[in-house]
Formats: sequence, structure tokens, C-alpha cells
Amino acid sequence: MGHHTRRDSAPTIPSNPPPQPHHHNDETTAAAAGEPIDLPCPFGTLEGLDIDDFREIAYEIFFTACRSSPGFGGRNALNYYSSSAMDGGGEGGGMGSPVKEKGVGMAVTSRVKRALGLKMLRRSQSRRTSSVGAAAPSSPSSPAHHHGGGGSPGAAFSTVPGAGRTRVPMTSAEIMRQQMRVTEQSDNRLRKTLMRTLLRLLEFGLLLHPSTPLDPSNQFATRLRDIIAAASTKPIDTSKNSESMRSLCNAVVSLSWRTHDGSPTDTCHWADGFPVNVHIYTALLRSIFDAKDETLVLDEVDELLELMKKTWSTFGINKKIHNICFTWVLFQNFVLTGQVEGDLLCATLAMLNEVAGDAKRGDREDSYVKMVGSVLVGIKKWAERRLFCYHGAFHRGSVGLMETLLPLVFAAAKILEEDIVGFVAVDQDKAGDVSNVTVDSTGNQVDRYIRSSLKYAFAKLLEKGNYNGITFEVQEVAEALINLARETEELAMKEKVVFSPVLKKWHPIAAGVAAVTLHTCYGTLLRQYLAGASPLTNETISVLQRAGKLEKVLVQMVVEDSAECEDGGKAIVREMVPYEVDSIIFNLLKQWMQERLKKGKECLQRAKETEVRSKQSYIPTLPPLTRCNRDSKFTKLWRKATPCSVIVDDAHLSASNEGHHPRPSTSRGTQRLYIRLNTLHYLLTQLHSLDKTLSLSPRVIPSTRHRYTNRRHAGSSSSYFELACSGIQAATQHVSEVAAYRLIFLDSSSVFYDTLYLVDVENSRIKPALRTLKQNLTLLGAIVTDRAQPLAIKEVMRASFEAFLMVLLAGGSSRIFSRTDHQMIEEDFDSLKKVFCTCGEGLIVEDVVEREAETVEGVVALMGQSTEQLVEDFSIVACEASGIGVVGIGQKLPMPPTTGKWNRSDPNTILRVLCHRKDKAANEFLKRTFQLAKRR
Repeated sequence: MGHHTRRDSAPTIPSNPPPQPHHHNDETTAAAAGEPIDLPCPFGTLEGLDIDDFREIAYEIFFTACRSSPGFGGRNALNYYSSSAMDGGGEGGGMGSPVKEKGVGMAVTSRVKRALGLKMLRRSQSRRTSSVGAAAPSSPSSPAHHHGGGGSPGAAFSTVPGAGRTRVPMTSAEIMRQQMRVTEQSDNRLRKTLMRTLLRLLEFGLLLHPSTPLDPSNQFATRLRDIIAAASTKPIDTSKNSESMRSLCNAVVSLSWRTHDGSPTDTCHWADGFPVNVHIYTALLRSIFDAKDETLVLDEVDELLELMKKTWSTFGINKKIHNICFTWVLFQNFVLTGQVEGDLLCATLAMLNEVAGDAKRGDREDSYVKMVGSVLVGIKKWAERRLFCYHGAFHRGSVGLMETLLPLVFAAAKILEEDIVGFVAVDQDKAGDVSNVTVDSTGNQVDRYIRSSLKYAFAKLLEKGNYNGITFEVQEVAEALINLARETEELAMKEKVVFSPVLKKWHPIAAGVAAVTLHTCYGTLLRQYLAGASPLTNETISVLQRAGKLEKVLVQMVVEDSAECEDGGKAIVREMVPYEVDSIIFNLLKQWMQERLKKGKECLQRAKETEVRSKQSYIPTLPPLTRCNRDSKFTKLWRKATPCSVIVDDAHLSASNEGHHPRPSTSRGTQRLYIRLNTLHYLLTQLHSLDKTLSLSPRVIPSTRHRYTNRRHAGSSSSYFELACSGIQAATQHVSEVAAYRLIFLDSSSVFYDTLYLVDVENSRIKPALRTLKQNLTLLGAIVTDRAQPLAIKEVMRASFEAFLMVLLAGGSSRIFSRTDHQMIEEDFDSLKKVFCTCGEGLIVEDVVEREAETVEGVVALMGQSTEQLVEDFSIVACEASGIGVVGIGQKLPMPPTTGKWNRSDPNTILRVLCHRKDKAANEFLKRTFQLAKRR
């Protein structure tokens, strides 16, 4: 494909050298041509030539090709007639010509504009006019016509200045001169030289972009380079016998007549090769746009296109190449003029239908396939960049452009996929961008546009609100998310009202896809927020509630849009991962409760570590085992000299002096333990009440992780808080026990353990201790709640019995018992039992008291036995406990261990009774058997 001229039309060399070429990078060249950077020329860029150069060259070639036409120096008027708006006409075929009346340029309508959907500029007079004198125009044989260019294109008419001027139609030559922005001076020079081809064009056509591959060692190419280089510093001698002219002509002619195989040809390629000729021809095609308003196409477009056909043989262009070039020029001008004229887009689509028909034909050259592929890929990529973010590219007023842009993209994609597959494969290999060239289907591609544009619009919301950079307080983050939810809802409504009606023509659930996309976008941010939010706050609840409202709007949008789908919209709904607001709030509440329980456990653990909550801490230390000491002589003398009551210590006297008006000895620490019992019982009561409420709720199902899931059916009081209830009950038991031992061994020690049976039994009986005990039990009943009293009093009873046993068995060196004391001790213990049997109204049943008293009664019974019987019983149980059976000759009885679990069958218990027995036989047995020392 290239510039062709017949053998009888040799190239004409210009007489003067051109100015030096301008060097621009790709962006500068694009800007100089008026092209935005995101719409690169599909034919590539030529370093050294700008749009003005191409326009001048195009006009020169156009003028030369049309020199036989009126206004260009020709003699005959134009007479082009066509029966259709799209006349094939072989290589010279193209857009149809208008129907004309008599006279030059009196077009009534334009079939080209009608076919492309372009509006007429002026209905009353569609032909452009110029002001000339009243004289009649010159005849075709005037000097101007014979000379072929002695004046401007308007020189076909008289131009005498002054009055009497009138408006007459402009010739095609003058229209083209003005449209191509050629000055009258340049036009005059052109008409004098007839065809002024720049040395720069020769360089591009014959050296840089030749049709026939050029051998770098070609001598004619070397000679032409030298001539061009020399012309930049010194004008060429253009005289008839000039050596430089002969050398230049020889080099140009030799390069022009080359063929691939060296065979003879009748065609010369003098300014040849892709993309030089295409750049020149598209510069020529741009002349159809009104110079004053480039969004409009001249009404004379039919006649101008007919004239342009005359350049086809020079450019090596046919109808198919013209159609793709014309398609690009229409689309390019739509972009360059601000994308405001929808008619240009419609005209591009109409021409693209012509290109689709051309592309299906089999007689396609490789250069044509490359050209079509480049143009369509350029159109498609530019359009898709807008469609992939149509929320930013279009608005309510310009959404109509989408209705034309979408079918334009689909038409281009269809041609690329079906008709020029080879080019698409090569283009993919080079660019590695498959998504921008091929599509699966119209619906799927629109689906991609929707999802991409909504993500773009959502990102713009984030950018506008600076949500990405939020590092403030939790409250501010929550407010930002709430505002974002509102803006997202507004964006969804805008999509539904403005864009979805257009997109629904190609996608059945366009609004549904948009709703799903926004749902996913906001959901991502929501989950990120929840991942870093505190367990439960008012701000978090507000965010979740607003997110739930947004989700309902989006789900409703999907449901309404997919009502007519075959599956009822199930497929698209499955893409929406629910926010699960209710579930999240429930889980947050659960997490909040668990955190509070954890803190409660930590506080409880700290309290356990700092408090003494064990009964062992109140039980006195057991004294060492010693023999009972006989009365010394000093003691006997003292007893004779003083009454027995003087021997009793001050503590005993103090307790006795209280008489019948004792005071309770319960300390504040013990009372706090009583209050703690009340708290535990209150918690237990509340759990039972909550458990009953939950058991009546059909939506609440008890946990299946423990074995008592169906306890309510088995008659249990709790099935939801089993572990909590059992823990509280264990705590109640423990607190009751500690409070009882504190009351007896600490608060009441002065009247019980410290004074009972001190020195002798007769003078230190239990009655004073019982009076104080009764007062303490009365205070306990006043503080402790009714349902907690039975356990608390029962533990006081156990502690009292434990204290009574310790007085008998581990009371220290001040306590000495004889066999005769047994009856008094038995009576005292019966009195102690009676206190608990009569305490309150059946708080402790008599059977329980008797069962707890069995151990004490057994020890008291031992104190009534003889020393001999005690020694015999001890020997038997000690041998059995140690496992030796019977003590042999010379073998000693083993010392039994102290377990603290007193029992009449326990050898250590019997041994302690012997140690406290005021008896010679007991003293001798202990000395002989265990070498126990006497008490001091």
C-alpha cells in the first residue's frame, strides 16, 4: 500500500528546501495534533512531522489529484451521480454524491450525512458563500484556469472590491483551502509549482517507511540522504541543467520504481508505505469538519468526499481503507471536541458497520488487517476505559452517550474476535493484555463494566471522605462508617435511576449486579472495622444497625431487578455474603459477657490470693503429746491456801461475770462472710429465674456440649447454668464453713476453746459458752437470708463439735481429766447438742444433729473407760493400724500418726485420752512405752 503514480506522471521536485524537521516525543506529537494522551493514534507516530506538515502535504496531493476539477484549474464542472448513499464502485467507490440542481454546489441534501445520522447545518442555503463583486464570474477559459493556479481558489470569480458585492457559492477548491488552513500565498506557490512535494516527505516515504524493503547499502538511498542533509544548509540549484537536480531526480526515480523481485512495473512508489500515507489521508479527511465548530460536519461532505477519491490512486487507498480511516477520523473528532456531539459517535457506529462488512471479505491485505485491528483496539480500549468507570465519565445529562458507546464497543469486539483473529493473537502476544481485546459475551462484558465502575465510585466516596486515612477515636470511625453507608445507599439509588435503565438493554439484572458489588465493597470495610473494634460499644451497635439498613435496601434492589430471571435471582443473591448483623450483635454481646466474666474471675482469684478463706487457718495448732503431771508439792500447798475459784484465769472470770446478759462475739469479718452468703444466694436465685425464662423461650436451645441438655425434662431446676449454679453452691458451702470456724475458733475462743475445762472440769463448765453461742446464732439469723441459714447453722454446729473435741484431745497442758469427769463432760455435750436442735424452727432436724454428734460421743465414751481398758484397746488398734498384728516379746508398740480425724477407734485419739488422763497407771504406760516426758 503506498503512493502510486503512473509512468507518465513523474515526480516533481520542489525548488526550495523545506525547513528543518521538528523533533517531538510521542506525547508532544499527540498534543500538537490535538489528541489527548489516552487516545494514541492507531497508525503510530512519525518523528519529525506534525499535524501542520501532514495537512500541507495532504492539500498539495489533493490539489494535484483534483487539478482537472473546477476551481483547481480544470475546464469541466463536476458531474458525479449515484443511485445510493453507499456506492461500491470498485476501487474508486465510496460514499455517494448529493443530487444537484443546475449550477455549481447547489446541494439540497447530503446522502452521506443522512446515512451516518448527521444533521444538516443550514436548511435554507447549505452551500458556503464568499463576497465577490457584481461582475459575472470568469469563463472556464480565463487565464486563471489555463494557468492552473495563478491565483487563489476564489480567482474563478471576479474579486473587484467596492460596492455591489454579493454572496455567491464557494467552489470546492476554496472550501478545501480554508478547511485545510492553507494560506493564499502558499496556495499561489502551489499552483505555480503544481505539485510541491517536500524533501521531508520524500525522506519519510522512500527512506524511512518504504513500501518495498530497502537495502541499507542501496547507493540511491545513500545519495538521497546526502542531498537532503546538504539541503538543510544550502539551497538546491534548481536550474534546468543543475547537476544536483539531475542527481536528485535520478535517486528518487530509481527508488520509486523498485519492486520486491526486481521485475518491471508500470507503477512507481514515490512517497510510500504504512503509516505515512494513512497519516496524510486522515489529515485530508479531517477537512470535512467545520473550521468554526469542529463538532459539526460540513453539508458539502458528499462533494468533498467525491473529490478525495481522486487521491486514492496516489495514496494507494481503496474503499475498505477509506472506510476504516473515515471511521477513525469520526471517532477521533468526537473525542477531541470534548465528547459532546453524540452524532459523531452515531456516525462512527454506522461506519463501523461498513467496516464489519469489509472485514468479512476474503481479499484482505496484511497491512489492511493491521490497520483495522489497530483502529478497533484503539477505539475499544478508549471506550472501555470510560465504561469501566462510567460513574466518573458520564452523568445524568450525558448518560445517552453510553447507549451509543456500548454497541460501538461490542461491534468492535465482534470484528476483532470473528474477522481479524490473526491480528488479535499477535496483538495479545505483544501487549499481554487479553482482557482489553477479547470478551466472553455482551452480557458478561457489561457485568464487568458494572462491577468495575461501582468499585471505582465506591473508592471515590472513600477518597472524598478520607475514610482510608481515619486514625481518630472509635467514635469518629463509627460516624464515618455510618455516613459512608448513607452515601453508598445514595450511590445505589443513582445507579438504579440513571445507569441501570441503559445497561439493562444488555444485562438483565444490571441493577442487581450493582447492588451486589456495593454490598461487597461496604461489607469488606465493615468486617475490617469489626475486626479491630472493641467487643461491644454503642458506636459499634450504631454502625451495625446502619449497615443492616443498607443491606436491606441493596437486597430489595436485587430482588426487584431479578424478579423476571429464570432462577428468580438466586444466582446473584448467592454472591451476597450476609452482614449477619443480628448474629454479630449477639456474638458481641456474648463476647462482652465473657470478658466481664473473665474480669470477675480475675478479681475473684486476686481475692482468693489475698484472703484467708480456709477453716484450717482458724484451727489452733495441736500441742505436743506429753504425760499428765501429778500434783507437785507446791501445787498442793497452793490449793490448801487458796479457794479453787482463784485458779481460774481472767478470761474465764470475765465470761462468768457476764451472767445472764452475754453479748454476741461475732466479729465484723464474720459478718461480712454472712453478707457474702446472701450475695451468693441472690445470684443463685437470679440464675434460677433466668433459667426458667429461657426454658419458656422456643428460640433458645440449651447447649449440647454437656450431658444435662435435657435436664428440664428430668425435673432439674436448671439446664442452662448448671456449671454456674454448681460453682455458686460450692462457694456457699465453703463460705459457710469458713464463717463457722471463724465464729467458733476466733470470735468465740475466749468463752469456748480458751476457757472450757481449763485446770479442772467442775469449775469451768460449758454454760457460759452456750449463752454466747446462742447470741451469736441469733445474730446469724438476723443477717443471713432465710434460705441460707440451714447450711450456715449446720456448719456452726460442726465447728462447735470440732472445738469440743479439741478441748478434750488437744487442749494443751492446762487440761487434765479424770475418769470421774466423764459424767459432767457428757452432760455439757448434751447441752451443746440441744442448742442446735432447738435453734430456729426446724433449721436442723434432730437426726442430723445426732449423726454429726456420733464422733464426739464416741470420744466422750472413751473418757469413761478405765485406764487398763484404754491401754488394752490402744494396743490392739495400734498394732492393727501399723500392720504388725501382735506385739512380741521385747517389741514396742508403734507411735500412731496424728491425722486430726478424731474417732474412738483411732489409735492416736485413744493415746491422747491417755495423755490427758490424771492417773498413775496411764502415766507409767506412757513412760514405759513411748518415753513421753511429763508436762511442765
